[in-house]
Amino acid sequence: MTGVPEEVAVPSRRNTTLKVIKGAKAGGPTPPRRRLVTRAVPEPAEPIERVLERLDREPVEDPTEAGDLTVVGDPAEVEDLPDPHPEPAGPAAEEPDAAAEPAGAVPRRRARALTALLVVLLAAALAGAGVQGHRWYVDRTTDQARRAAVAAARQAAVNFVSVSAASVDRDLSRITAGATGDFKDEFTRGQAQVRAAVVENKVQSQGTVLRAGIVSGDRRRAVVLVAVDATVRNVKAPDGRPSHYRIQLDLVRDRDSGDWLVTKLQFVG
Repeated sequence: MTGVPEEVAVPSRRNTTLKVIKGAKAGGPTPPRRRLVTRAVPEPAEPIERVLERLDREPVEDPTEAGDLTVVGDPAEVEDLPDPHPEPAGPAAEEPDAAAEPAGAVPRRRARALTALLVVLLAAALAGAGVQGHRWYVDRTTDQARRAAVAAARQAAVNFVSVSAASVDRDLSRITAGATGDFKDEFTRGQAQVRAAVVENKVQSQGTVLRAGIVSGDRRRAVVLVAVDATVRNVKAPDGRPSHYRIQLDLVRDRDSGDWLVTKLQFVG
């Protein structure tokens, strides 16, 4: 055999050992040198069909990681999804009642009811205060009117029994000024005769009120009883003699001036 002998040994698919014998000529004196070269032979590529089949058989994603993922498509189609990490249920974590009213509805209704109640109570209080205030005003003004009527009756009784010949015109005018109605008409008609009698008999009379009390009355009318003592002097009793009178006076309150005027005067008892 002539030429350069070469020997190649392939023990397996993965590792191939090449044994090359070079430089030996047939019949040459020098022995041939051997050099061993070890090379890694790559595996043949896997067919694409097998790769696709293997990928189809493998899971798309790790189930442990899929729980934290949410696929969102069209926003209009997104629905409320449960919380992936819900809090542990406790006494306060109760499921809301579907038929329950919206949050805040009950407090607002209670507030409106309370407001309405307060308005009613306030209106009732104001009405009560108005009634009480009006009653207090009526009672107060009536009491003041009665006291004024008693004071006017006391003065009218003193004026009627206090007449002097020296001041007869002034005394009679004072009585007329405190009268009205029938009493004023009657006294005016007999005023001339009274004046003549006072002057002729030289009358001098001075009265003093002992007691006075209201029989009945309101803010417009009153009846008052007055007890009067008087000392009367005249030509027949120059030293004077005591006299005691009980006079009932009916009075009305003048609308314009507010003064109490005598409408009727009579001696009683």
